Amino acid sequence: MVRAELAARLNDREYTNWLKAGRCLLILKDGLLPFTDRHMRAFHGDLLNQSAVLRSPCRDSCKPRGNKLSGCKVCSEWQKAILRHHRQPDATVNWDNCFPPYWRTDHWEVAKAFMPRGQAKVKGADKCDAPALLNLINYCTYFSSVDPKLVREVIRCRNELMHSSEYRVTDDWMQHYWTALNHFVNQFRHVPEMATVGNKIDEMLTLNLSIYVSGLDQMDSGGLDDGLEVDFVSHKESGADVGQWEAELLEEMLQELLHAADEDTDSQTQDTERLKSLGGFLQTNKDLNERFSAELQTINSLMAKEKGRGGSE
Repeated sequence: MVRAELAARLNDREYTNWLKAGRCLLILKDGLLPFTDRHMRAFHGDLLNQSAVLRSPCRDSCKPRGNKLSGCKVCSEWQKAILRHHRQPDATVNWDNCFPPYWRTDHWEVAKAFMPRGQAKVKGADKCDAPALLNLINYCTYFSSVDPKLVREVIRCRNELMHSSEYRVTDDWMQHYWTALNHFVNQFRHVPEMATVGNKIDEMLTLNLSIYVSGLDQMDSGGLDDGLEVDFVSHKESGADVGQWEAELLEEMLQELLHAADEDTDSQTQDTERLKSLGGFLQTNKDLNERFSAELQTINSLMAKEKGRGGSE
């Protein structure tokens, strides 16, 4: 059984494209986790072996202030080591992702310096999402076996997907995305955990998620009573599974946008608009409104604050 609202969304081809594309990122993440974790452990060990200073503990419990870090001698050396192995050291490095006193003992605290903003509370590789791992591979020179052009194309596709205000992508976009993923994944044929990722992605992108409703010739958002549960036929997956995929993808978007909304950045206005758009989408779908009720309250509070700031200027 599946909620009518979900059934209606799954009969929108471009929405299911968006959903399947997002699911592929989770498949990719699961394959990359062991690979990136091993490489960062090795990288961390190499750094420690090369420098006695880096083996010393932090002297001052150093913490970033905003995105700036003025550390003790030990943490300053760690900064220099990280920048030496950063492909774009002149770009913004998110030091506020890190807790510098742990750099000596925790390889993943070092990894987070190569990742997008918002990783400060992430403890360990298994808590990271796909863009965090992709950016790590892109920016850290220790991943020299991976073509940075191919990883950047996957990152670009991911950003387009997550920034889609309508949560829909075309068949042409999906074909390009499929090609980008295949080119990227083919570089990891020697990595055991990545051996089946390509096939899983192929299966996902060819999966038919459309819903057949018994007794109805055509399905649209107004074709079923609100809140009704319906029987359906989908080729491989249950409605509960698809609903969970959808929730995971929307949750990732929500957390990314909520974090961005709390930051004072050049893109804050754009992030706020995206958060407003996502809130509207969740509110107009009763099942999602119920599932994300707490997050919607947070969004509404943020929007009220923004409106208040605008009125006071």
